Amino acid sequence: MVQVSNRGDEDQQQLLPVDGDGTCMACKKTPELDRTVTCGTCNTPWHVDCLVEGPTTLVEILSFICPDCSGGGLTGAPAPVSSSNGDLVTKIRAIEADGSLTEREKAKKRQALFAGKGVDKDEQKRKGKEKMNEALALLSQSIKCSFCMQLPERPVTTPCGHNFCLKCFQKWIGQGKRTCAKCRSNIPSHMASQPRINSALVATIRRARMLGTTAVGAPVKVYHSLKAEDLPDESYVTERAKYGGIANAKCGRIFVSVPSDHFGPILAENDPVLNLGVLVGQCFANRHKSRQWGVHRPLVCGISGQANVGAQSVVLSGGYVDDEDHGEWFLYTGSGGRDLSGNKRTNKDQSFDQEFKNFNEALRVSCKKGYPVRVIRSYKEKRSSYAPEKDLRYDGIYRIEKCWRKVGQQGFKVCRYLFVRCDNEPAPWTSDEDGDCPRALPDVPELQQAIDIFERSESPSWDYDDGETCWKWKMPPPPSKEKVIEAKPEDIERARRAFKKSRHDSLRENLLKEFSCLLCKKVMNLPVTTPCAHNFCKSCLEDCFSGQAFIRERTCKGGRQLRAQKNCMKCPVCPSDISEFLQNMQVNREVMTAIEDIQAKLEEDEKTMEDSGEHGVDAEQESPGDQPSDTEIASLNAEDVGSNGSALKRKSVDGCLSTENKRQKADNGHGISDETENVHADANGSPSSPLHLRPNDEIFS
Repeated sequence: MVQVSNRGDEDQQQLLPVDGDGTCMACKKTPELDRTVTCGTCNTPWHVDCLVEGPTTLVEILSFICPDCSGGGLTGAPAPVSSSNGDLVTKIRAIEADGSLTEREKAKKRQALFAGKGVDKDEQKRKGKEKMNEALALLSQSIKCSFCMQLPERPVTTPCGHNFCLKCFQKWIGQGKRTCAKCRSNIPSHMASQPRINSALVATIRRARMLGTTAVGAPVKVYHSLKAEDLPDESYVTERAKYGGIANAKCGRIFVSVPSDHFGPILAENDPVLNLGVLVGQCFANRHKSRQWGVHRPLVCGISGQANVGAQSVVLSGGYVDDEDHGEWFLYTGSGGRDLSGNKRTNKDQSFDQEFKNFNEALRVSCKKGYPVRVIRSYKEKRSSYAPEKDLRYDGIYRIEKCWRKVGQQGFKVCRYLFVRCDNEPAPWTSDEDGDCPRALPDVPELQQAIDIFERSESPSWDYDDGETCWKWKMPPPPSKEKVIEAKPEDIERARRAFKKSRHDSLRENLLKEFSCLLCKKVMNLPVTTPCAHNFCKSCLEDCFSGQAFIRERTCKGGRQLRAQKNCMKCPVCPSDISEFLQNMQVNREVMTAIEDIQAKLEEDEKTMEDSGEHGVDAEQESPGDQPSDTEIASLNAEDVGSNGSALKRKSVDGCLSTENKRQKADNGHGISDETENVHADANGSPSSPLHLRPNDEIFS
């Protein structure tokens, strides 16, 4: 029986427990184990010799309540959370009785109570975790690191189809282990030395977490959206910009009434503010200003246009060394041919040939149709005598007469365009009072060595009229692709809400897009992950190497048999040799289970929506910051924004496939078939997991 040394009331203020190092905070000694007693409420150890009235019997020891919990603790101690000691004991006992908490969580809550922090914040955080978004919950159930039992952080997938965190995997390999911690399969040496992160899993987990950004208890950032007419006249920096400055500024309101794909000059009738339009020689301080006046809309690109429509404007900024500027005509180099990946955003060196694609094709279409192209010269063009000394300057209308390709100064082929001025206003560098007249095409020596030469054969849409002595449209200009919003304000607001809801729902559907095979581009059926961290359908990968032997027999000229040689089989995506992996492909069961769960959830949601017949959008479920553009709103026509709120039936903005299409894919052999039931019983899984390790197999030292 424990002998207790009772002290007088004069030592009432010295009642202190034993700290985490086992030292009594009152006598500064380290008591033996049989000289300590633990509080049944707060689970705090106390030194028996330092207690005023300690337990004397076994029953009192088992039901011991420390002075802090009973109200007889240190005088002047921090006030507990509640106003009375009885409330404190009640809350601690409630924590002990909560079966949903682990011992570690209970200890943290007790510590928070004694520190005076309360439990409201922790309780709110826990409830937020309980109301985790469904997509992340589905992934958490099927995809876990076998060591930390959490969603893998920087996931690594072994050839046997098991997923681990990169740090956990490296720590396991650092102990000299060369087998999978879950199934004891051998891990290739090249993967053990240089594990590759499974990018498909990374993208899926990131997309799932996007749905949890507005969970309960999480701070919600509200961003205000302004209409075009409500924007300020100057560029401004929004709350979302991390740094100030023009590079992170948002463009002000548009001063002209022309659409973004407007061809030709901007006339006075398109300028409701000043009734002047954009005059030749007008200067702009930056790209934001040229955008506000509709001269050149892109803030970075030097070409504004669409490959199937044509180009509306270009900027001469000295981006390519092959450009030649002669004022009334110039030779313009197309875009592309440079590696701008990673930290090479400002790379000036070409690394591959340019082709007539995208913006280059848009310029060729304008050449073919004879469309007018607005030209802006920038002060950055230092080699030109016609460039302004500062800012940007609008130099009028030009027309593309010819285009071709040639080998540029950096050794790669570039797309070249011959621009000739054809504007009714004089150029800024001339003293003439009249605009341009039709002129003969200049002699371009590089055409002798050019390839893919294209010269317009049909009548141009923008041409000179001898009767009116001016340049004008000879054919109707191409119609704008921008749709005009003609709807009631309440219909537009309903369309905005439908857009937000459809975008929120489509995020979950996009999880399946991340689980797509790199060969067939469909949702993976029986997914396998190669040692180089690429994901394929098992059947697609087998078909890719069908008919190829793993070993190649060799004989010499004399007929003597040589030693067989291993056949190198490269990954369809990268040059890694996966021949050993192909000999015993293992299905990634965790990914397969996640795909099945997501598909089942989507079908369940669709069935629930069909049964309820409610397709409206609750305003309380709208997530802030998801504002569709005017074009996207316009695409929701009168049928989609009707009074029944059926706009949610439209195809999602992210281009996700509907559940019906997913069912059709499953019927065509691209979905999850009945074979998955047999995979769960294959040799891919094993009861030998970190939870069933032998005593001498320690995961971490």
